[in-house]
Amino acid sequence: MDVLIEFKDLFLDVWQNGLYGVNISNVVIAIIIFFAFLILRGVFSKLVLDRLKKYVQRTTNQFDNSLVKALEGPANFFPIVLGFFVASSYINFTDVNFVLVDELNRSLVTILIFWVLHQILEPLSIMIKIAGDLLTKDLVNWIIKLLKAFIFILGIAAVLEIWGVKIGPIIAGLGLFGVAVALGAQDLFKNLISGILVLVEKRFQVGDWIFVDGVVEGTVEKIGFRSTAVRKFDKSLAIIPNFQFAEKAVVNNNLITHRRIDWIIGLEYRTTSEQLKKIKLEIENYIKKNQSFIVNEEMFLSVKVDKFAASSIDIKLICYTKTNDYIEWCKVKDELAFEIKAIVENNKAAFAFPSQSIYVEKK
Repeated sequence: MDVLIEFKDLFLDVWQNGLYGVNISNVVIAIIIFFAFLILRGVFSKLVLDRLKKYVQRTTNQFDNSLVKALEGPANFFPIVLGFFVASSYINFTDVNFVLVDELNRSLVTILIFWVLHQILEPLSIMIKIAGDLLTKDLVNWIIKLLKAFIFILGIAAVLEIWGVKIGPIIAGLGLFGVAVALGAQDLFKNLISGILVLVEKRFQVGDWIFVDGVVEGTVEKIGFRSTAVRKFDKSLAIIPNFQFAEKAVVNNNLITHRRIDWIIGLEYRTTSEQLKKIKLEIENYIKKNQSFIVNEEMFLSVKVDKFAASSIDIKLICYTKTNDYIEWCKVKDELAFEIKAIVENNKAAFAFPSQSIYVEKK
């Protein structure tokens, strides 16, 4: 009987102080509280977040859709943080254990705060893209990526400070490492600065058709920190270092206001003066009356005899189309070519081609 009494006393003592001086019944209750918050997290996700997603999908505003999607992770993490705090508050820890649990609680709250700051940058970037005239979409994306990385590093530093890890020596060590890397990666930083200049100066954006003499011609697909991806017209992908766009002239065909047609029309030498004048006048009248072309002081029209070439009388045609779209410009050129050919034929004239006459002298 005495043995049973001793066992009972031992059991009660272990139950009350068996886990680092903490009552096991309190630990069990704390675990139940924590799991209750996990269940609450699932209910919150199903009832609140899912309904909120369906609601914002009905609106035309992209900001609220992006905001709900961005904060979904922190919202699911919040019940875990709160549950751990409530569960740990229920237990009476010793001084040493209290410090450990307090650091855990502070770490979880810090992670939650910096996670929210990190995620909220994405919806804010949508507002900046809509309202900002000075910043391009690609530059905004760059800034957002840099801010996200900065917040991530600050979050890690804050958590390390909570656990007593001094980040000063780490930063100093990284500084020395950065100097060594900078000396060996000058091209990387040159490309990075060049990429920033390209975006700030708005030389081109994703989707623009660009031409860099001797380098590349195609459509911009991605502007990165070090290089830019350009899809060439043969559908191959060219990865160009950003310094190429800073050191060489970049022609952005998407910024063309009106496309120019610059042709030489060569007529045979047998063409009479009257035929020549009439052909010029009819071509000029067609362009002036056609709605596909624009004629004013800046976009002038010129249909003039250029020179008497070796095999032809050359008429130089310069005019501008209203459209800046390449495909539409090709259609306008096609129609103009047919019209010019009809004008020349109707005036009983003909186009010249390179030819030579050989005279044989009889003795």
